[in-house]
Amino acid sequence: MLYFILRRLLYLVPVWVGISLVAFLLTNLTPGDPARLALQRELGRQPTTEETAAAREQMGLNDPAPVRYVNWLGDALTGDLGTSYRTGTPVLESLAERFPNTLQIAGIGLLLAIVIAIPLGVLAAVYRQGAVDHFSRIFALLGASMPSYWIAYLLILLFSVRLGVLPVAGSQTWQHAVMPALTLGIGGSASLMRLTRSETLETLNQDYIRTARAKGLRSPAVLTRHALRNTMIPISTVLGMRFAGMLGGAVIVETIFSWPGIGKLMVDAIFDRDYPMIQGFVLFMGTAFLLINLVVDLGYGLIDPRIRLARS
Repeated sequence: MLYFILRRLLYLVPVWVGISLVAFLLTNLTPGDPARLALQRELGRQPTTEETAAAREQMGLNDPAPVRYVNWLGDALTGDLGTSYRTGTPVLESLAERFPNTLQIAGIGLLLAIVIAIPLGVLAAVYRQGAVDHFSRIFALLGASMPSYWIAYLLILLFSVRLGVLPVAGSQTWQHAVMPALTLGIGGSASLMRLTRSETLETLNQDYIRTARAKGLRSPAVLTRHALRNTMIPISTVLGMRFAGMLGGAVIVETIFSWPGIGKLMVDAIFDRDYPMIQGFVLFMGTAFLLINLVVDLGYGLIDPRIRLARS
């Protein structure tokens, strides 16, 4: 098992380097002079040519792009993602301060998606072509077709405008996290529910399920002890990807609800052309995606020991 973990970590290294290269190129190919923009924000006026040239030299922008990339990557390996042009604080410090807020609504959203999608998908498979199955299909179609910002506005219209029970924006109380998390949960439950239904249907038609029923096992025992464990292997993959997608998709949700997470921080950085913050965000989120995929990959062995033995 240890060998498998080390091998997976080695596989992540070139992918991580590729993510860092994309993050660097995205910001360096963006039009505009970061030094001029930073000076304009600091001085409150258009900087002179001499001031801009001095700032570019101080920020290391006159070095060739490969040199700047290697220097930035070397600093990133030590935990230094640069300093924000907008706030003057270390990028990693700002991301670490905001990330728990994003993790909070993404975690609650994932829990809501699991609570909604998996029981509904299993019931839809067990009672195929029944009322629950038809309802689940309609729910999946609506959830998959509506973008997150549309779901957010519908929730605002219902819970804030009509009922007046939840606040629209902010993060002062737990009520402020309900609608952002619910927006992520509804969007994530649609695809998860459809996958749960299809995988459960396929598993229930396997020979070992029919054998278990022929031996006299009751349907609940067959479903919980035999079917669900094999069904959870592909579902766990989608759960990991959905969680990673919720972390990235929180950019729109956090902006709508003014939730102080890293998504809102990223939007502010884009508007202010805060290039170190944008680079740090892309690298930070890319690293989070890789770690989530690693955890999902390791989770396969816990669900099905045959996978662990085959890979070792």
